[in-house]
Amino acid sequence: MINKLVENIKKTGAPIVVGLDPMLNYIPEQVQKKAFAEYGETLEGAAEAIWQFNKEIVDKTYDLIPAVKPQIAMYEQFGLPGLEAFKKTVDYCKEKGLVVIGDIKRGDIGSTSAAYAVGHLGKVQVGSKTYVPFDEDFVTVNPYLGSDGVNPFLDVCKEEKKGIFVLVKTSNPSSGEFQDQLVDGRPLYELVGEKVAAWGEQHMGTDYSYVGAVVGATYPEMGKVLRKVMPKAYILVPGYGAQGGKGKDLVHFFNEDGLGAIVNSSRGIIAAYKQEKYAAMGAENFGDASRAAVEDMIADIRGALENNK
Repeated sequence: MINKLVENIKKTGAPIVVGLDPMLNYIPEQVQKKAFAEYGETLEGAAEAIWQFNKEIVDKTYDLIPAVKPQIAMYEQFGLPGLEAFKKTVDYCKEKGLVVIGDIKRGDIGSTSAAYAVGHLGKVQVGSKTYVPFDEDFVTVNPYLGSDGVNPFLDVCKEEKKGIFVLVKTSNPSSGEFQDQLVDGRPLYELVGEKVAAWGEQHMGTDYSYVGAVVGATYPEMGKVLRKVMPKAYILVPGYGAQGGKGKDLVHFFNEDGLGAIVNSSRGIIAAYKQEKYAAMGAENFGDASRAAVEDMIADIRGALENNK
């Protein structure tokens, strides 16, 4: 699957991923009203609004982007109907040829991690029949429990030709409370990065490993170091746009071939119509605003990479 991700990035010339992280307050009133008219102000109504919102954004952007990243918590908050909307979103994006990164941040020991891996990346056996539950292409993984928590994902990835992105240095302000702690004089995130590189050596695609890393755009100097630590790992870069990251901050996350990183933007794209820059398009054209935001993001990152040559 890492090969497909790289192919999609090359084809679109857009090393970006759209975070499909819908909150109800991101969804225009007309979309909510239509869903509530059919299902009431219920969990089902909320899930329908989310699904219609996602579908419009995907329809307006899929030809520009290589991948999407739905954050499962935004769906889980609406219970089983929300998870159904998550699954519909995953399936629809795959029909459109997009790579789907399930942002689930799972990680536990042994059989629990194996169950997470099977549920999101693999197949489950029910009697004589086999089912594919959520069927993302990649998922995000929390490595805090060590290899016991990661190896079950790697086993499923090898079997299914899928991939993971391991949390290494996250974009949130308090990430340093743990991730920056020194171990024998070196920050913990570097040691995690080395482990990602080691796992990746055993799980290679053509040029890149299908064991990637999450490194926040908000820490560009650390990204520069980690790029050298993990030369064959694809880096998923959150924190662009709404969290403060800009194209010029990201150049060192990429390798010299212009590959090796994929930059995420969530509310900066899906709620673009709320921004002053795109407000003239109106809430009724929220999908067009998202498309314009994608085009601007691509131009920003391309320009930064060109200027760095």
